[in-house]
Amino acid sequence: MDRTIALERLRTTVARGEAVIGAGAGTGISAKSAEAGGVDLIIIYNSGRYRMAGRGSLSGLLAYGDANQVVVEMSREVLPIVRDTPVLAGVNGTDPFRIMERFLDELKTMGFTGVQNFPTVGLFDGVFRQNLEETGMGYDLEVDMIRLAAERDLLTAPYVFDVESTVAMTEAGADVLVPHMGLTTAGTIGATTALSLEESAHRVQEMRDAAVAINPDVIVLCHGGPIAEPEDAAYILANTTGVSGFFGASSVERLPTERAIKRQIEDFKAIPTR
Repeated sequence: MDRTIALERLRTTVARGEAVIGAGAGTGISAKSAEAGGVDLIIIYNSGRYRMAGRGSLSGLLAYGDANQVVVEMSREVLPIVRDTPVLAGVNGTDPFRIMERFLDELKTMGFTGVQNFPTVGLFDGVFRQNLEETGMGYDLEVDMIRLAAERDLLTAPYVFDVESTVAMTEAGADVLVPHMGLTTAGTIGATTALSLEESAHRVQEMRDAAVAINPDVIVLCHGGPIAEPEDAAYILANTTGVSGFFGASSVERLPTERAIKRQIEDFKAIPTR
């Protein structure tokens, strides 16, 4: 599916007053099930593989593998099984060992509709983040990647973290913006330190307003932190204006998997014997 068709579908969903839902997929069965549920976007990136291996999503930010190569490998599992849903690649825009223009061309040829910036240095803060920026491995490279992707007519759905990054990504040509509230809470490997839903709603609204001041057509989805369950996303959408939906990764594949397998085993263990 190309960017034009994907955007047309997303805007039609928004116009109907329905929530746009994006889903991270770490396995083929996750992608297949998300599509069966009517998901609007599927995104694959290295954290999906690690998450479904039982590790925290932040493992995708550490040196456990070549993030961009992991996505290429995952594509062989996900792209052939998805029938009619745009699939986006999580691209490590700071990767110094890729010629980014060529890599984006390769992803488009493989069948990806678009890209997202993940792993992202936007999840780092403090002195470490400052040092990354000072040594040529900063968020601006992710903005450049999104700009290059937009030039190639790829759908772009970057993570943003504050007004500054929102403005930069919107000006770079982002079609969809995903204000990121931090590592998702809940479950066996979820965060316990997070913003409140009220704080998240305020931050999401602030970023949405900054984006539409530049591009009124940009679509904004919320993600992460305390927005872990459908009722959490419902709270954000009810307490913001102009936010069109939710993107979940842990929320749509890790949490349901943890619960369902545990419950199924408990039901099997409860079978009486004679």
